[in-house]
Amino acid sequence: MLASRASRETWLFWIVAVLVLGAGIGLRDPWPADEPRFALVAKQMVESGDWLFPHRGTELYSDKPPMFMWTQAAAYTLTGNWRVAFLLPSLLAALGTLWCVVDLGRRLWTRRVGLYAGWALLLTLHFTYQAKKAQIDPSVVFWITLANYGLLRHLLQGPRWGWWWLGWCAAGIGTITKGVGALALLMIVPAAVASFARWPNVRLHARDWRFWSAPLAFVAAVSLWLVPMVLAATARAAHDPAYRAYMDDILFRQTAGRYAKSWDHHNPPWYHLGVMLTMWLPPMLALPWALPAWRRRLERRDARYLLPIAWWALIVVFFSIPDGKRDVYILPALPMACLALAPLLPGVLRRRAMRGLLAAFVALLAVATAALGAAVLAGHADLQAKLVAQRGFSAGEMRALGAFLLAVGAWMAGALLWFRVRRAPQAVAWALAGLWVLFGLVGYPILNRSSSAEEVMTRASRLVGNGELALVAWREQNLLAIDRPVVTFGFAKNEDWSEQWVRQWQQAIPWQRARPRRFVFALGEAIPTCVDRTQAIALGIANRRDWWLLPEAATRGCDPKAIALDPRADGKDAD
Repeated sequence: MLASRASRETWLFWIVAVLVLGAGIGLRDPWPADEPRFALVAKQMVESGDWLFPHRGTELYSDKPPMFMWTQAAAYTLTGNWRVAFLLPSLLAALGTLWCVVDLGRRLWTRRVGLYAGWALLLTLHFTYQAKKAQIDPSVVFWITLANYGLLRHLLQGPRWGWWWLGWCAAGIGTITKGVGALALLMIVPAAVASFARWPNVRLHARDWRFWSAPLAFVAAVSLWLVPMVLAATARAAHDPAYRAYMDDILFRQTAGRYAKSWDHHNPPWYHLGVMLTMWLPPMLALPWALPAWRRRLERRDARYLLPIAWWALIVVFFSIPDGKRDVYILPALPMACLALAPLLPGVLRRRAMRGLLAAFVALLAVATAALGAAVLAGHADLQAKLVAQRGFSAGEMRALGAFLLAVGAWMAGALLWFRVRRAPQAVAWALAGLWVLFGLVGYPILNRSSSAEEVMTRASRLVGNGELALVAWREQNLLAIDRPVVTFGFAKNEDWSEQWVRQWQQAIPWQRARPRRFVFALGEAIPTCVDRTQAIALGIANRRDWWLLPEAATRGCDPKAIALDPRADGKDAD
């Protein structure tokens, strides 16, 4: 009977995990800001056959290593459907992260603790929100967590040399996914301290030669991309200096340079504390009881708590030093936080105060969601104006959005009323699982038209007919969604948007005049003051931006040498 119950609990967890994380795959297109960029790079890899050097349009894309885009391109090769392929790597990465946490909890404590760790991670708002997006972060979290898994299997249960090498290898693959992958190796720091202090059940086994051979696994993993990239870039740089610039940017500016001198997302030193106390709910509601419990266990020299907690603290400190901070930077620490919390949860969840906090959490989410839905349905003037201006919502879409939000709020309220405060943990599980499943199956189709460029680009292509089309001040979603060959004049990057837009117009206008039936697709904010907007065609709003199609008659009065933009056109919100 016990074995049967354990099997049912395990199957229930994994069925819910697949439903929560996978609901909605295939029902939407990539949404800005980052998803269209990575999907475009992956699509161009498949179409060009050049998987070594990522491209965004005609330019090399050096912001991130290509590992994540490789997985998207491979997913498309297997599925033949971009709507599935662009989200599939995140789904598999999130499931892999859950497996690492569940299995570690089982091996270090008990099967029940492993499931508690898995539920805590799955129900954390930050984890599931990111896992349902096609960004690099879910994949980075997986590789770092897999590295933690291998290192902890060796350090706490070793010697386990295979897992030790796997930990270093996974850290290497995480590094070529996003440069921070090597931070998994910081787990060795608290392990070394505990080992030298003679804590029980933690050893480096540093006298064995196999301990010192592990960095070779890291180097081998990194070399899968780094060596062929450097060799090919060096060879091609002799004919095209863009490859030398690509290599310098991705190896230095986007890693050490970005950390030492952040150029965006400036936030105060305590920013990540706020992230953990808000986006890491509901597990962080247990902190008032977990903190003294952790202190007692550390006083007993239990390394099973020391290593994940100390590593979590090191990650937070590391990302709190630079000025540039984003919530996803510390996301890799969340699995270890849930692992350290899991053994305490059976006792903490029996406390009436904790159950009250969880019930209040569900009630707050239910009331806020239902109130927002009611405001949309009731025709709240400011809210509707914002949805129309920023999202281009139609009346039907606003009604559907309002009804969806009301339904989600009702579902969460129903879960709380059914389980009540006495079984608040079950209410949280049902409320959040329902939220994410409904968001995927119902929310995706409602939001997709206004959040993707599919409709705008389809209309532009239809109006151009058998003519030619060029893109100015374009974003990745525009090039991704267009169904025909187009001409671009570079991509406007992070700073000096207006200057780059001017340079694009200086090339686009002569191009348009060279042959008849040539059109320019452009961001409304970037259209020069010389353009006759009465001759231009408004394509609509998508991604909080209005887009226009300009025939030659609209740009006839423009002098390419004297292009002037609206002074307010700074491009800060172009994504």
